[in-house]
Amino acid sequence: MLSEQTQKERTILILVVRRWHKGRMMMELVFLFTSAFVVGFSGAMMPGPVLTATISEVLKRGWRAGPLIVLGHAIIELAILLAVIFGLGAWLTHTTVMGILGLAGGFILALMGAQMALGAKQAAQQAAAARDHIEPVTHGPILTGILTSLSNPYFPLWWATVGLNYAALSLERGLPGLASFYCGHILSDLTWYTLVALAVASGRRFMPPKVHAALIILCGIILVGLGTFFAAGGAGMLTGR
Repeated sequence: MLSEQTQKERTILILVVRRWHKGRMMMELVFLFTSAFVVGFSGAMMPGPVLTATISEVLKRGWRAGPLIVLGHAIIELAILLAVIFGLGAWLTHTTVMGILGLAGGFILALMGAQMALGAKQAAQQAAAARDHIEPVTHGPILTGILTSLSNPYFPLWWATVGLNYAALSLERGLPGLASFYCGHILSDLTWYTLVALAVASGRRFMPPKVHAALIILCGIILVGLGTFFAAGGAGMLTGR
């Protein structure tokens, strides 16, 4: 029989361990959310079909078209995430697979960051000129968000590498991990395109090119750092370190 003092010490130890695990879990969820937000925000800032469609829809329907386009984008990404989880969920959690995805996703992320930083000035100029070169959109904003996402050539590449890596990392934390990744990723798009929509609706330029370029460079550097971190983690899994 354990003494009363020993039982108290055991109870305290159990509580300390539980709090430590809970604190570690919370830190991992915060990292997933924050890094997903930064990665998503970096991609959202780059000019492309979604930006052009947002400006076109906002000029016709008002600033609310911006968040509605993001809703369409969020729907297609949720469908892809669910398909990945239910189709590849068990496979993604294997150490070897996670290592390969970490290396591949980290490399692509670092490459994207380097390209962003090097092409920041040109990207900012293209974004500033997007309002003057819009094409009419015949669909509603939600459907436009879905179609413009699918028409982006980088969309499948991102999900095949970076997206799968995030899905694998998130699955280790269960539903809270998946929710943290998805919410951080979508909130970045919602933040950026809502700002763009409000600026366009008010008749203002949504960001001076120099500031836009500086922000792209900063995000590019962060992506290189995150990519290196993910690649190092993947290499560690493959080598058993």
